Amino acid sequence: MEDGGRAHAAVVGWACTTLCLVSCAAAFSHGASLSACADMMPRHLRVQLHSSSNNYITVHTNMSFFFPGDKVPVTVRSTRDYMGFMLQARKVSNNEIAGTFIFLPPGSKLLTCFEDGDTVTHSDKSLKRNLSFVWKAPDQPIGDIRFFISIVQSYFVYWAKIESAAVAQGGQN
Repeated sequence: MEDGGRAHAAVVGWACTTLCLVSCAAAFSHGASLSACADMMPRHLRVQLHSSSNNYITVHTNMSFFFPGDKVPVTVRSTRDYMGFMLQARKVSNNEIAGTFIFLPPGSKLLTCFEDGDTVTHSDKSLKRNLSFVWKAPDQPIGDIRFFISIVQSYFVYWAKIESAAVAQGGQN
């Protein structure tokens, strides 16, 4: 009886561990958690952060300046496939999230960190490589901005807060 009890306990333990890991993985397969809004860090178990200066991702726009209310195209390019991402525009002056995204590619969705649509994340775990977005600047002046993206290559490997060049707000004195 003692061996049967140990075997049963081992099976139950294995099942609980498997269900826990599957539920954690499934929780992030449909987008980043709201808990990642402030620091843009994935909340996976035992993930490995890679240096943002040593990555294969670029985030940029073809505009060097914008005015309040402008629509700014944002392109994310990669030389490798990745599964997940989180994209935000932040004020250079104080690092606050700013503006809203109004165009999203397939496999992505809006996330509300502080205001409706201020962040974009993945909506599925399909492999991604090159993505295009459109960001709308607030109607009031906010100053210069940068775009930031965190990329999850796999459940265990990611890059956080890869940044674009600054985009200047036009018309400032």
